[in-house]
Amino acid sequence: MHITGIHHLAIICSNYEQSKQFYVEVLGWEIIQETYRKDRDSYKLDLKVGSSGVQIELFSFPHPPKRVNRPEACGLRHFAFAVEDLDRSVAELRAKNIAVEEIRVDELTHKRFTFFADPDGLPWELYER
Repeated sequence: MHITGIHHLAIICSNYEQSKQFYVEVLGWEIIQETYRKDRDSYKLDLKVGSSGVQIELFSFPHPPKRVNRPEACGLRHFAFAVEDLDRSVAELRAKNIAVEEIRVDELTHKRFTFFADPDGLPWELYER
């Protein structure tokens, strides 16, 4: 097997319109395709993340279970995206009233990073190149 990269990440949200607004208007991700699946009473929104080639699949379902909120629980911990200018990215998020943690420095790489959350509390990391 030869994995060449990440194609997409899938997210289930609790409020489709709120999450769609967050990912499209706040983060600026481009809509590739939006599909309503009547048999599941569910939307699937395919989003393009910058020029990385990575996509996000945003799903809605009528009553999804809550996400485990302990940060050190087994399983996926967070998503991290590379940015060229962390200060600018943080300022843009804060200007849109998104709470962003203080910038920290990775003790191993000496690169700067920070975290913010989507409307469902899903953690996102911004990692400066």
